[in-house]
Amino acid sequence: MRMTKVNLTIKNPHDPSLTAEQNFLVDSGVHYTVIPIELVKKLNLKSSYEQDFVLADGKVIKRKVGGAIVKFENRELPVAIILGEKGDSPLLGVTTLESFGLMLDPFKRKLYHSKLMLG
Repeated sequence: MRMTKVNLTIKNPHDPSLTAEQNFLVDSGVHYTVIPIELVKKLNLKSSYEQDFVLADGKVIKRKVGGAIVKFENRELPVAIILGEKGDSPLLGVTTLESFGLMLDPFKRKLYHSKLMLG
């Protein structure tokens, strides 16, 4: 199975001079975007709270949630993110996709711009 990856630029919302680029796996089954621990440390990202998350196998894990500025193509937005821990992979989640007005075509494994509903 072919995976869909995209290159994102991540910035610290409190100090946008702290910036990094990384390839992220697009995962439409993940709610939030996961920033790997190396980038969390490099960008000095801080958490707002801790949240329980359920994995596909039913296991419950805790992760810290914070914010970051995400840039994709020529758009840049502040989004909620999961601050990854050791072993966590960089994942682009559905809330970030929807914030950018993007959808994943599961058959062609490509992102496309969707029409957004206001109501």
